[in-house]
Amino acid sequence: MNFPLLNETNAPEGALEALATTKENFGMIPNVEKVMALAPQLLSGYVHMWDLFETTTFTPVERQVIYMTANFENECSYCVPWHSLLAKNAGIDPCEVEALRSGAPLANPKLEVLRGFTRTLIANRGKASEADLQVFFTAGYSDVQVLEVILGLSIKLISNYTNSVAGTPLDQEVEALRWKKPVILERTEPL
Repeated sequence: MNFPLLNETNAPEGALEALATTKENFGMIPNVEKVMALAPQLLSGYVHMWDLFETTTFTPVERQVIYMTANFENECSYCVPWHSLLAKNAGIDPCEVEALRSGAPLANPKLEVLRGFTRTLIANRGKASEADLQVFFTAGYSDVQVLEVILGLSIKLISNYTNSVAGTPLDQEVEALRWKKPVILERTEPL
């Protein structure tokens, strides 16, 4: 692709504050933010929304479940490695991280409900039935958290779509976690 990777030395003026915030948060500027810097409003919105999602009622683990579910469903080979690392840093059990990377159910029932609800919103373009909502609420989540899932999905829409169109190269910091969506074969014969 022909999308440049911009940094503090060659990005438009409007992108510099968001790049500085990113560098402060990550200790470096990941390539996705370098691509987004070409459109300063996109980068600024993304960084601001990311910071807002950190202040939601979700725990760091729950936030990573939402992010990883979206990354998996949107087949973002750039974001899955990064969020695999962030999920580990958030304290998610390595087996659960692997389940998120492979699309398998989570062992933690409440987190599995969160993963399932997030998948439902993605698959149904934001539509959730009363039954979907009831399962979410019965697991202990709230109506506020329904809306907070939407915030998390909005953030992932920005990064997943950017990476898709730009072919963002994976950063060396997460090269060992490189990912490709597995082929999941569905059974066609009865059990």
